[in-house]
Amino acid sequence: MSYAIRPRRVTFDWKRTPLHWIPDEPTATHVINVLHLLLPAGERWFVKVFKEALPLVTDEQLLKDIRGFMGQEATHSVQHAYVLEHLAEQDLDTGPYTRQVEYMFDVLLGEKPPWGLPVPRREWLRFRLSVIAAIEHFTAVLGDWILDAGALDRAGTDEVMLDLLRWHGAEEVEHRAVAFDMYQHTGGRGAVRYLRRAEGMALAWPTLFYLWVSGARYLLRRDPRLAGGRYRFRDHRAAAHRGLLPSWALLNAAMPRYLRRSYHPSQEGSLRKAVDYLATSPAARAAATGPTGGAVAS
Repeated sequence: MSYAIRPRRVTFDWKRTPLHWIPDEPTATHVINVLHLLLPAGERWFVKVFKEALPLVTDEQLLKDIRGFMGQEATHSVQHAYVLEHLAEQDLDTGPYTRQVEYMFDVLLGEKPPWGLPVPRREWLRFRLSVIAAIEHFTAVLGDWILDAGALDRAGTDEVMLDLLRWHGAEEVEHRAVAFDMYQHTGGRGAVRYLRRAEGMALAWPTLFYLWVSGARYLLRRDPRLAGGRYRFRDHRAAAHRGLLPSWALLNAAMPRYLRRSYHPSQEGSLRKAVDYLATSPAARAAATGPTGGAVAS
């Protein structure tokens, strides 16, 4: 990969962002808010696992890409954690849910196999790399979706939140191939490598689906502005039909593409579209021109 992947030290000003940042759309707002529940712990975990695997990398260009990826993911984790603080300031406590997410990544998918499972250290590392590659497939699909989601602009979506989501989505498209290339490079050879890649997807997609639905249910039930709020699939479908959410069909269709033996993430999304957005993103531009490289975008 000749394109240089680098972190952008963005920050965002949340003072004027309302709880329902898509006006009159609590379901769409909170379905997307699930990303803030998952990503702080999830992307810290990505970085930890990649640090474990760095000694296995012998390709210099891949090593550069991995370091850029790690820098971007660390920044994503921090910025989404700030959104959780903003939700807490609006009386929406996410702690009970995020602690479960942290347990999953830090313990169940930690450096050692859970429950004393007799899995060799190298094999456990390769399996976790395969899970990350599968998750990154979905983040690239979601990144491409958010860059094209003009319905969010037309709905009057809060500009700061939309910039966060599009900056993050653009960087996911930008580094879409790194986790896959990392796994292919370190995951062995032949049929075993492919089967482990499929195992990673077999864990990743059902887990993501469960976490997304349970997270949306959690947020809607505890939203202080709603009386009896709850997540319903029909509300999700209606919001997706209006272009405010990715559909479950879009995400389901992404799984078989990943399982093709000939698959490579460069087939997902448009790097040009992502780079074009990053050139105009208020937060990314402020980070590039600010005196410390991290000015607040408002």
